[in-house]
Amino acid sequence: MRELTSGSILVTILSVVLALLIGAVLIAASDPDVQDRAGYFFSRPGDTFEAAWNSVSNAYSALFTGSIIDINEYTVGRALRPLAETATNAAPLIAAGLGVALAFRAGLFNIGAEGQIILGAILAGYVGFGWQLPTGLHLIVGVLAGIVGGAVWGGVVGLLKARTGAHEVIVTIMLNYVARFLIAYLLTTAAFQRPGAANPVSPIVDESAQLPRFFDDSRLHLGFVLVILAAFGVWWLLERSTMGFEFRAVGANPTAARTAGMSVSRTYIWVMLLAGGLAGLAGVMQVLGTERYLTTGISGGLGFDAITVALLGRASPWGTVAAGLLFGALRAGGVPMQAGTGTPIDIILVIQSLIVLFIAAPPLVRAIFRVKVRAAGQPVAGLQRGWGA
Repeated sequence: MRELTSGSILVTILSVVLALLIGAVLIAASDPDVQDRAGYFFSRPGDTFEAAWNSVSNAYSALFTGSIIDINEYTVGRALRPLAETATNAAPLIAAGLGVALAFRAGLFNIGAEGQIILGAILAGYVGFGWQLPTGLHLIVGVLAGIVGGAVWGGVVGLLKARTGAHEVIVTIMLNYVARFLIAYLLTTAAFQRPGAANPVSPIVDESAQLPRFFDDSRLHLGFVLVILAAFGVWWLLERSTMGFEFRAVGANPTAARTAGMSVSRTYIWVMLLAGGLAGLAGVMQVLGTERYLTTGISGGLGFDAITVALLGRASPWGTVAAGLLFGALRAGGVPMQAGTGTPIDIILVIQSLIVLFIAAPPLVRAIFRVKVRAAGQPVAGLQRGWGA
């Protein structure tokens, strides 16, 4: 309880609440009916408040029914379809977010998840539509190829960081551009372009290489299970393994870690290999699970959203899972919200940006909600008398 009421968990929750409150103001301000009634606000203020309430409640209700559960459906399968769509959108975000978070824990700022996703998608997609393998083996090879593609793209960054001291931010930015132009070029070649297609698009991945979907009327696929297993693996690596301890030690103080006999250079290479592999897994989900073919926009900006997810999750594996589910819900519910209420979908992007802003400024959040920081060993006010220390 003390951790919930004074630590980072409360700040994270309040940051989301504050972003939703500001989003509500923007929704009301952009509604034409609210604007019309605001014209005679001083004569009948109740009309303006009523219109604002209706606008915000309808928008957030549509966001909820589009991302969690549709209360207007009477069958369980149809009612839970929005939740499946949330999980589908969250899976690649979580995978790439884990890659960014893992690098964070080792003191590296991996903003190259976008390029790593693209390389993972290129290799997984090529195996999917270019190779003929038995069912089962085809899927396994495709998934492994995507992970290897992302790992190699991330490993280049780690190698340059370890051997030359090149800053990972600059290198990853450049490699993002390289990956983007690489896939654009490949989709113009005979090996990757779909026969007869005028636009840059690959053939559809063979059915034997596609991630199985759980329901016929849903896009939710096996990738969501894989990403939960990946989150467990990252947690075990960081909290239970010697390599994870080295990652955290180097991230906390590379000089002290080197003095203790740890190889900082080797750590940089390993952490970027693993981070790139996790981002490559996100590319696998896109090309073998959700889209099932390659395009120049296969990454969909997931690599940059993954940075936000890792920050919101405070670079912890399960925090990243929770943040990915939140952003997946916002993605899944944004389109129904716009279609059902006319609320601009750009407000979803504003809410995401505000969440990151408040996460990055915890003193501001604490000041707004008057949350006091508990000193070490000091009980939170009210707990000792109310619930006991």
